[in-house]
Amino acid sequence: MKRSRSIIFGSLATAGAAIAVAALVMTTGVGQANASPASHGTEVLHGIHSMGIRGVKAACHHNCGGGSNNLSYHGGVGGVGVETGGDKVYLVYWGSQWNNNDPSGEASIQQNFFNHVGGSSWNNSVTQYCEGVASGTITCGSSGTHAVNPTGVLAGVWYDNSAAAPSRPSQSQLASEATNAAAHFGNTSASSNTTVQYVINTATGNNASGFGTQYCAWHSSVSTSYGNIAYTNMPYITDAGSSCGANFNNLGANAGITIVGGHEFAETETDIFPNGGWLDSGGSENGDKCAWISSGQGASANVTMNGATFPVQSLWSNAFNSGAGGCVLSY
Repeated sequence: MKRSRSIIFGSLATAGAAIAVAALVMTTGVGQANASPASHGTEVLHGIHSMGIRGVKAACHHNCGGGSNNLSYHGGVGGVGVETGGDKVYLVYWGSQWNNNDPSGEASIQQNFFNHVGGSSWNNSVTQYCEGVASGTITCGSSGTHAVNPTGVLAGVWYDNSAAAPSRPSQSQLASEATNAAAHFGNTSASSNTTVQYVINTATGNNASGFGTQYCAWHSSVSTSYGNIAYTNMPYITDAGSSCGANFNNLGANAGITIVGGHEFAETETDIFPNGGWLDSGGSENGDKCAWISSGQGASANVTMNGATFPVQSLWSNAFNSGAGGCVLSY
């Protein structure tokens, strides 16, 4: 999450009315869910949660959002706060810039990760969070409808590469591509998009403005004729080098691909349409609170998931440490 002292992180909007916040003006606060993306002029970012770059956030480790340690439920958007049911991920490789141009092999690493993460103990902490309970709820117990951790979360892959993508796509263009993906995969009803997230991958050298200097990736949602659509802006992570995870904790040059990808995936599971799901009092989600921990409890590590091993960060668990909460790599 953002801190007003820095221009590195960003949940870039304010609660209540949809207020545009310029991309380089960093403010603290909970975003307006489903605000319409900017369509022209200075790029503004609405309803976004981003993974900050390495350096500043690493010092905070726990309670990075301020206030109460634990996450609480924020009422959902149209009653939807977490991913229930299918929990499907659709990967989109946007633009002809991807054609024969993947120097770090990010597409295959990403697909391998999403073919294994479902059902893993790493992802299981999301199942303690739910929807259908009162705003302010901290412990669901058996109440509400819980987020799920099924196997086989990778539901589809689309190389949308017949034409070039914008060289520096805006939020509105990324949201439009997510809407195109919903149509491509046949998810054209509101109900079908309550259990789905679309990951919009930009090719090397083709990432949205601010990547590697203000954020590593971010997730948001957009209101469409197909209902609310959850999507992630996933840049070509290795373009940012160590700023976005290369060799973090000695986990390898490609570590950021799954550290960052896992961060956004888990946050979308527990806050599908920002910011109606689970956040702490400062607006941090389950990934934000555990980003870039280098030692001790919750430090990023290689984790085996259904027979394959990936570098990942930990995720916040309200249930850890007898309900005091903390960052965990399994649940």
